[in-house]
Amino acid sequence: MNLSYALSALTLAAAVLAPMQAEACTNLIAGKKASADGSVMVTYAADSHNLYGMLTHTPATDHPKGAMRKVVEWDTNKPLGEIPQVPHTYNVIGNMNEHQVCIAESTWGGHKELTDTTGNSIIDYGSLMQIALERAKTAREAINVMTDLVDKFGYASSGESFSIADKNEVWVMEMIGKGAEKGAVWIAVRIPDDAISGHANEPRIRKVNLKDKENVMYAKDLIPFARRRGYFSGKDEDFSFADAFENHTPDTRRGCDGRVWTYFRRYNPEADQYFAWINADSDVPMPLYIIPEKKVDLAGMQDAMRDLFQGTPYDMTQDVGAGPNHVPYRWRPMTFEVDGKEYTNERAIATQQTGWSFVSQSRDWLPDPVGGVLWFGTDDTNTTVYMPFYCSMTEVPAELQHGDINTFDMNSNFWMNNWVANQAYARYDLMIPDIRKVQSALENEFISSRPAREAELKALAEAGNMAELTAGVNAEGAAIAKKATDDYRNLAQFLLVRYMDGNMKKLDDNGRFQRNEYGLPQYPEFPGYDKAYYERIVKETGDHFLISPRQ
Repeated sequence: MNLSYALSALTLAAAVLAPMQAEACTNLIAGKKASADGSVMVTYAADSHNLYGMLTHTPATDHPKGAMRKVVEWDTNKPLGEIPQVPHTYNVIGNMNEHQVCIAESTWGGHKELTDTTGNSIIDYGSLMQIALERAKTAREAINVMTDLVDKFGYASSGESFSIADKNEVWVMEMIGKGAEKGAVWIAVRIPDDAISGHANEPRIRKVNLKDKENVMYAKDLIPFARRRGYFSGKDEDFSFADAFENHTPDTRRGCDGRVWTYFRRYNPEADQYFAWINADSDVPMPLYIIPEKKVDLAGMQDAMRDLFQGTPYDMTQDVGAGPNHVPYRWRPMTFEVDGKEYTNERAIATQQTGWSFVSQSRDWLPDPVGGVLWFGTDDTNTTVYMPFYCSMTEVPAELQHGDINTFDMNSNFWMNNWVANQAYARYDLMIPDIRKVQSALENEFISSRPAREAELKALAEAGNMAELTAGVNAEGAAIAKKATDDYRNLAQFLLVRYMDGNMKKLDDNGRFQRNEYGLPQYPEFPGYDKAYYERIVKETGDHFLISPRQ
């Protein structure tokens, strides 16, 4: 049966204008000397309970003199105003442009009184990223574009951390508005090439060498503004942006910085010492970046985006909330109250409400059209398939185009990933091995095919045959998106059939459903629950379910 539903004209219009809410996001970072192949890498999980997972595209365009650019707020679709257009804007696919510049973000809010109160500011955080990608060839240029924009037109969002990368370097920039004053205050720090970093809804830039003009940039009025507003009173050299503009509480450390910490500990065991900060046992903060003991490769970064605090005191499969099937997810709200005390569930990198995510690679040894690649996935990072799309792409695959979070579509990559993931949320430990088989097969195929494919694309770029290169990356992108979507549609159907009614059907050595010698389906297994769950039932109910011996 075809379960796709045709969008009405009204629904389609709403989908095209779908807001890009991303209020609880995670960014992980690796400098080019910290990565296995020399890539500058940035990740981004756009986490929102109302965000449809799609890939966006803005074509390179020449603009006439006097042209204006409309600014529309990402989170609400509210028209904010217009700004003068520049003569030429660059091709942008997702969060990367044709020059391999990539920008991501996470929101932290900060002091509420610093959100614009004038009503005249027109540059929100999402538009800030998009406009910079349209106009900047390097990360440093992107920082200049972004800060000039908020100076001229005002900043219409709350506190944000941005990851800004190109093929040579990566920066973290943090920004917050000035309340009734126009513009924003900000600071940007270059992450050393041999370091890894990250941010997740908490500002992370603290004491830095403000005299290091090569690696640190900041607003001229940053410290004077903080002093004037009473957020800072010490010596300039002791200034901490993170502590001046945000209040760090035990729950934000655990739910926000905890995501960065679990990434750090994957690559340097010494990062375990920062658990004291995460768990509010110490007020010594975790550093902005660390030097990894081993290099970060692409597969490792993708796996880091699937982190669920495995092997840590926060392991989400081990507490009572995981249930008998060890489900590493907790439904919102995150906090709850018992006997007048407030408690919290964990907030891992992988989470059910992700709309889309990516792992980016910017590579200086390849021509720009080939060097920049977004490994893009929709829905939950834990179960998604990361698909490679080059920054020279000019057509979005059909499976990743605009859609609607209220309208199921059998041809949508987002909906097929949701179909798979939402089945696993109920019976995780049984289903995740079946999911991993399909997920790994697809990603291994996509990764292993890159060297040969990129050699072909590099040859086309060096020969100046850009039309053939663009056609090639568009066609390959379409094929990859179709295969990933088709395979997950098949997987979703397989999971439904295999695990229907609480049973588990038997498979043969080739992964097919077993039949008896007469062609009928073999009787299924009854996996039931684990021993700990049964023990918990008895502990809580006593003899209620006890089978009395016959008299």
